[in-house]
Amino acid sequence: KFFSKSLSLTSDLQRILGKINKSKATPREIYAIAITLGKIPDWQDKLSKTNVEDLIDLSNIFHDSKKIVNNIIEKINHDAPVNISQGSIIKNGVNEELDDLRILLKNGKNWISKYQEDLRRELDISKLKVGFNKIFGYYIEVTKTHQHKIPKEFIRKQTLVNSERYITEELKSYEEKILSAEDKILEIESKLFYDLCNDILNEKSMIQENATAISLLDVYSSFALLSIKNNYVKPKITENKILSIQQGRHPVVERLLPSTEKFIPNDIEMDANINQIHLLTGPNMAGKSTYLRQLGLMVIMAQIGCFVPAKKASIGIVDKLFTRVGASDNLAGGESTFLVEMNEASNILNNATDNSFILLDEVGRGTSTFDGLSLAWAITEHIHNTDGIRARTIFATHYHELTALSGRLDYLRCHTMRVKEWRDDVVFLHEVAAGAADRSYGIHVGKLAGLPPGVVDRAEAVLKTLEVDEQGSVMRDLAVELPLFENLIAASAVAASTEPTPVERAVDRIIPDELTPRAALD
Repeated sequence: KFFSKSLSLTSDLQRILGKINKSKATPREIYAIAITLGKIPDWQDKLSKTNVEDLIDLSNIFHDSKKIVNNIIEKINHDAPVNISQGSIIKNGVNEELDDLRILLKNGKNWISKYQEDLRRELDISKLKVGFNKIFGYYIEVTKTHQHKIPKEFIRKQTLVNSERYITEELKSYEEKILSAEDKILEIESKLFYDLCNDILNEKSMIQENATAISLLDVYSSFALLSIKNNYVKPKITENKILSIQQGRHPVVERLLPSTEKFIPNDIEMDANINQIHLLTGPNMAGKSTYLRQLGLMVIMAQIGCFVPAKKASIGIVDKLFTRVGASDNLAGGESTFLVEMNEASNILNNATDNSFILLDEVGRGTSTFDGLSLAWAITEHIHNTDGIRARTIFATHYHELTALSGRLDYLRCHTMRVKEWRDDVVFLHEVAAGAADRSYGIHVGKLAGLPPGVVDRAEAVLKTLEVDEQGSVMRDLAVELPLFENLIAASAVAASTEPTPVERAVDRIIPDELTPRAALD
């Protein structure tokens, strides 16, 4: 908390140095450099007392900046205005000539007041006023009812509707003296300010190195505060190709949930030599995408040095994290949603290594069912079988047919998001478990979204028809060509009638050994 509070009162040193280099820095920004660098001794003291080697090393990165801090504080007013032209940016006592001119200006107000009172008494004009504006300078203003009292030596300067303005030689001489003093003050202050800026630039290397150290301190402090506040744990980083997390949570989603809801944590045990690919099936809205993203975020957080939202975590170093998530297009570039999806998949397959981590949230959904399923099938096999790519992979999909791969690929395991069906309704448990889903519950999601009841009922009727047809000839014909549907063939054979067809009875009556060659051809 000490560092968090202290750092919140600092400024961006590198940004200010850039503005100084372009002569665009303001007096307040210059003073902010002193405020920021002035905190370094306290930071070093706190860091050196932590008994943590990395933090002690960080305290030694800081450079002594007392000289430049004192130079700024001794010269710049802490309440200096934003613009140099507004004046009062340099402290009294810095320049003797500047101090004398300021005294002249300060006493000038008293001189004007005394001059005005003397004229009022001498001319017997109680409302006579000595004023100033940037266009006409100083002037003596008298209403026209007292115009006859004005001496001849007064010089008319401006005529208004109800009054006249005059100037005298004495007032004119004073005006020249005052205005030249103001110009001189601005000139001196500007010179002192830019000389100070040059002094700062001469120390830019030291300031930049301190800025780098402050950035590191800011990162460490932010990570520590976040980890304590949100109950994160220190992950174990290993060179083994594993991902072992107990009760992992999504760092963003859990913070956005209403106080009445609780985030459901999930585990994962992944070893590229045992279960390299996790094929994740389950209903819409069950939490597949959240699960994928939280794993990706935890890998990133661990490798940038932050604790992770979990009860326990052991994470193998990842050289590249690839994601194929969401749906987007690039219409201006002539790329459809599906082409963008394929570009992303291509990038993964061409650049992933054994140490990469791949998150696939649906592949092939943007084209026809068989096209998409074929692509998803081939991509999964490629990641599993290709030497040099065998990356840890989590593939969330609605293609339940892909679960047949678990019997063909040694390092693929099926997982699903658990649901409960209760009283014709579906409850999403947001828990990951071993196994495969048998439905996507998309119609239920449409119902939750507010689709008209008639649409929902019709969709359910159509779905039942399609599910029956799926066991029929179209799928059977395709099964002959692809081992993907071997399980489907077996299931269909059990469900089919055992009564032989006329063709089968005719074939049964044939005795091949008794056929002539011509009869066999017929």
